[in-house]
Amino acid sequence: MPNVENMGKTFKFEKLDYLLLMSELTTKPTMQIRKMAACKRVALVAHDNKKKELIEWAIYNKQALSQHRLFATGTTGLLLEIALDQSITKYLSGPLGGDQQIGARIAEGKIDVLIFFWDPMEAQPHDPDIKALLRLGGVWNIPIACDRATADFLLTSPLMYQDYQIILPDYSQYIKRPQK
Repeated sequence: MPNVENMGKTFKFEKLDYLLLMSELTTKPTMQIRKMAACKRVALVAHDNKKKELIEWAIYNKQALSQHRLFATGTTGLLLEIALDQSITKYLSGPLGGDQQIGARIAEGKIDVLIFFWDPMEAQPHDPDIKALLRLGGVWNIPIACDRATADFLLTSPLMYQDYQIILPDYSQYIKRPQK
């Protein structure tokens, strides 16, 4: 069986390992692509201690945000709507299920970008919902900003203003796995 050298280390493969590796490398994965339009559907979320920062950031980026459809959880949405003088689709407050509502829209392909100014210094009563929301963003391969600097990078990217194709992970093997 072949030996493979990687970073100065030599690995010896057993026949079955080698066949599985070669099968994975030569099998074309099933790729799904979802198109994001130039006008993105942006979810804006902020913990209580980060709401002021998100509002300031949004006002600074008012012109750029006006080119997109905005969604937000409860109080954050109301504050943003007043500050930006722009219509915002508002869901419930985060602890009352708003995080989960946005997560559901991400899973349905109805939210393209998540900007979530979360407070890493304070435990939240709905931490499991927050983790689930961030996980869904990763599962469905959407851009996520959890702080002002990353949000600035996202909003200034040329990709925010043109059509973009998201490559969706292939979950067919996961879906077809045997049920226990």
